[in-house]
Amino acid sequence: MCGIVGYVGRSEAAPILLDGLRRLEYRGYDSAGVAIVDGDHIETRKCAGRIAELGKLMAAKPPTGTYGISHTRWATHGKPTDQNAHPHFDASGKLALVHNGVIENYQALKDQLILDGDRNFSSETDTEVLAHLIGKLYDASASEAPAASNGNAAATLPNKKGRLVDAVRAALRQVIGTYGIALVHSDIPDFIVGARRGSPLVLGVGKDENFLASDVSAIVAHTRDAVYLNDFDVVAVERDKFEISSVAGEAGNYQLSKVEFTDADIKKGDYPHYMLKEIFEQPGSVRDAMRGRLSPEECTAKLGGLNMTPAQLRDVGRIVLTGCGTALHAGMIGEYLIEQLAQIPTEVEYASEFRHRNTPMTRDTLVFAISQSGETADTLGALRESRRKGYRTLGICNNVASTIARESDGGVYMHAGPEIGVAATKSFTSQVAILTTIGLLLGRMRHLSTSEGTRIIDALEALPAQIEEVLKLSDQIKAIAKKYASVPGMLFFGRQFNFPVALEAALKLKEITYLFAEGHPSAELKHGIIALVRPDLPSVFIAPDDAVFSKNVNNIEQVRARKGPVIAITSGKGAKHLAKIADDIVTIPNVPDYVSPILTVIPLQLLAYHLAVELGRDVDKPRNLAKSVTVE
Repeated sequence: MCGIVGYVGRSEAAPILLDGLRRLEYRGYDSAGVAIVDGDHIETRKCAGRIAELGKLMAAKPPTGTYGISHTRWATHGKPTDQNAHPHFDASGKLALVHNGVIENYQALKDQLILDGDRNFSSETDTEVLAHLIGKLYDASASEAPAASNGNAAATLPNKKGRLVDAVRAALRQVIGTYGIALVHSDIPDFIVGARRGSPLVLGVGKDENFLASDVSAIVAHTRDAVYLNDFDVVAVERDKFEISSVAGEAGNYQLSKVEFTDADIKKGDYPHYMLKEIFEQPGSVRDAMRGRLSPEECTAKLGGLNMTPAQLRDVGRIVLTGCGTALHAGMIGEYLIEQLAQIPTEVEYASEFRHRNTPMTRDTLVFAISQSGETADTLGALRESRRKGYRTLGICNNVASTIARESDGGVYMHAGPEIGVAATKSFTSQVAILTTIGLLLGRMRHLSTSEGTRIIDALEALPAQIEEVLKLSDQIKAIAKKYASVPGMLFFGRQFNFPVALEAALKLKEITYLFAEGHPSAELKHGIIALVRPDLPSVFIAPDDAVFSKNVNNIEQVRARKGPVIAITSGKGAKHLAKIADDIVTIPNVPDYVSPILTVIPLQLLAYHLAVELGRDVDKPRNLAKSVTVE
């Protein structure tokens, strides 16, 4: 969601901060700003709109200084205006702060500050309240004993630095909500304080320079050495050192990690959009999701990261898959996969609902939390609720250093590489591939024969080449998109494994074209949805040549009888049959039903992409959306 970049070193901060913000544009935002300390004052530039507008402000009057903070805001409290853009200041104007997250009790804190005589608020944001609170506590500490006598982790810092860290801790102990923050003070040279709870923050470690960022992609051009902060960590950052402690004042533990990807990995290359690049990366990302995890010799999958013994896996009597958005749809396919391959009762829960309702669960329940970023607030909340209740909870995520990866009992990494496009594509197919390997592993422990295991492995290993065949259909799909560029929306239908694909296809269309779209089980057509069928509203049927093909054909006939246009995604002999009744057909390789979603979804990703381009949408930065939803 919102983005933070901080820098302290020997170089000019402005270009580093601005470049970092550009690298975070994909996260979604509506305003941007920087605060750079120049001598004894803070130079601020901020505005509503795109980072390009902020760049113009900075070019017109360049701020100078070698340390500062910057931010892209996705509005929660207050409209997206220049005034509400970050950074925000305390009452003295000497402390500047940027913030990701939500301060839930900001109004109570603000009311108390006003009662204490502080009425110098200039925005509608919760962030400004936190800046005022920290500033007030810092100023009040000036007359107290030096921090060195406090006996906490700040004792090793010189007086003003220790006082500022203490003020941050004291303020955060009063906060209810989530935060990732970075702040500077004009009285304290070459010094940045950061903290996190529920909103990611990473420390980048360089030579004679250090960085703070909400996402490592913002700083990977400068360093690949990183410390991923934990909840309740507070970090004091200087040019050549840093110190991590807790909100409670205890010394913090940390691990220096090497970032897996490089700066080149997060560039678009020759592609016009990240989304298209990532769609075309799926042969590799699906291959990497399975790499080293299939055992033809034993006709099964090997997933050591689950941290469970064979006996523990055999004892699993129920599985709950939880996630949000695209990850939820992958989980819905996982429900079909695990129940068919392993015959274990499996349920899918919206992460936002799971954490707030009392879901009945048995002792032998295993929970999987699915999230590309590993930082999704609702999914992280569901994971914590599951673990609090004593259930073994595993993660499926793409970021090996994410909060979900660190707080789960084990799991499976996707190894899909950076996904920059807001509309998830390769993460979906990677998640489905991983869920298929989980179904294979559990199935082979129960009832699947060696020959059945071999057939599943063969089907999985054939997928990368088959995806490449589907991607060759991009121009055909682009022509279909042009044909339907004037429609008000689309309906999507699928059965069994491909019903969740219909949901995912509708989500992709909504995300990047802003058109009306709905996904449904095909059989639900006659239970009310058929009332929507009309000549200007196409129906997209996911109808591969499988056991329910004839049922899909019957539904297509019903749409055609009411003059509704039909686009069909099919395979095998289905193409010949549907040529007589569908307006447009996309034919994919014929595969077993349990791997078909990985192929059927790709033409629909391309359809959404090409239609969005035809409509002139900003594909990689769709309105109102953020890549990683780190607030409720």
